Amino acid sequence: MRSRLTIIAQRGTFFSSTKRCFASASSEKDQICELAASNIRFGAGSTSEIGADLREMRARNVIVFVDPNISHQNLPCLHTLLDSLSRNNLNVHVYDKVRVEPSDVSFKHAIDFMSNLHSSVGLDAVVALGGGSTIDTAKAANLYTCHPPPDGDFYTYVNPVVGKGRPIPGPLLPLIAVPTTAGTGSETTGVAIFDDIPSKSKTGIAHRRLKPFLGVIDPQNTAAIPPEVAKYSGLDVLCHSIESYTALPYNERPKPQSPLHRPAYQGSNPISDVWSLHALRTAAKHLSQAVRHPENVEARSEMLLAAAAAGVGFGNAGVHLCHGMSYPVASQVKSYVPPGYDGVDHPLVPHGHSVIVNAPSVFRYTGRAAPERHLECARILAAARDDRGTRGTLDGMTKGSNFLASPDDAGKYLAQEIRHIMLDLDVPIGLRALGYDDDDIDELVEGTLPQHRVTKLSPRPVGREELEILFRDALEDG
Repeated sequence: MRSRLTIIAQRGTFFSSTKRCFASASSEKDQICELAASNIRFGAGSTSEIGADLREMRARNVIVFVDPNISHQNLPCLHTLLDSLSRNNLNVHVYDKVRVEPSDVSFKHAIDFMSNLHSSVGLDAVVALGGGSTIDTAKAANLYTCHPPPDGDFYTYVNPVVGKGRPIPGPLLPLIAVPTTAGTGSETTGVAIFDDIPSKSKTGIAHRRLKPFLGVIDPQNTAAIPPEVAKYSGLDVLCHSIESYTALPYNERPKPQSPLHRPAYQGSNPISDVWSLHALRTAAKHLSQAVRHPENVEARSEMLLAAAAAGVGFGNAGVHLCHGMSYPVASQVKSYVPPGYDGVDHPLVPHGHSVIVNAPSVFRYTGRAAPERHLECARILAAARDDRGTRGTLDGMTKGSNFLASPDDAGKYLAQEIRHIMLDLDVPIGLRALGYDDDDIDELVEGTLPQHRVTKLSPRPVGREELEILFRDALEDG
């Protein structure tokens, strides 16, 4: 029996070395960009206000999606949330079977649970307490509970080409997202990502109606985060920021047939640039401290804010090749289990690691398409190293935060700075460190081809041949 990915690959050509695939066939370019983001509340102890929020919304029955590690370890953030809900006389139903790096199977399990519960008690609101896996699971369960596909096809709302990409037909229950990691920015975005087991690829659902009603950013909730989780979550923030800032400009994308058809991932634009650069500067300054000194409340707070800012940036601009190539790296993992991820009972490449491992290879390739933007990101990372006192020239390429650069070398300088961060944080470098070898290149390329929603936003177009070269480069040291 052919795999879903084999069928996808035989449908047609979504990639070539010179052409991109857009939903709109218009020859006219879009000249408009827009911002869509969740409401955000920040501050220590803000989790304790959620019960009052739900009471004001006249909610009575609430489902709470909880990271299983939070539930099993009975962490204080869960007590704070449940106490707040109890004080406001809410009926609470807890789901704690979330899978780290969700799959189509784990999404369906959560959907069945919430759908059956909604049928029996009538839910009024959703709360998600955890990292991106938990928040994304809550988004998916909320969607399929409120708008079950008429034909029962799970892939109705899933991004093409793995799914049908149908728009969400109406509003969902209000979702309050409470991140306990500083990484995905899922509390601000209308995206839910999962591993699609039949196609051996990572895909997702993207629509503005998936966005949480409110993101509650409470630094107290990251006090117990393991250093390894903080590290890879923070590296995801870096890539969100850089990819959204270096993405294909919004005015090089075809004009949509109506405002409603303008994609959430519009390409880099003047609005998202502000958020992306702020997130990059903040993360570059505070990531090392947040990983090495969990007791540093300021660093943890700043990383949470950086994650949310990056979420606003990439949630409206999009990401490109680092993320597109990361999906098969994460979904095709063989036996790698990262240190510091207690309670994980399956092979796993943390999302932030699967993204950053490809980043040097990617930015060496894309640098010539937008050299000034790549150099600006490199300067920010280099300046942060200056401030930390960890400056040292690499291959004689840099001197302080001033680059002795030509535009042709912009990607090389950015790749160098990213590699330095990986070495500084003791991140295994290269795909070989994750168990991949030359024989896996074809499957990694096949797993990337369906990700055209993001790969088409690369400032330089890619096809099968380019992806093969990029993965081979990333095998060694990226």
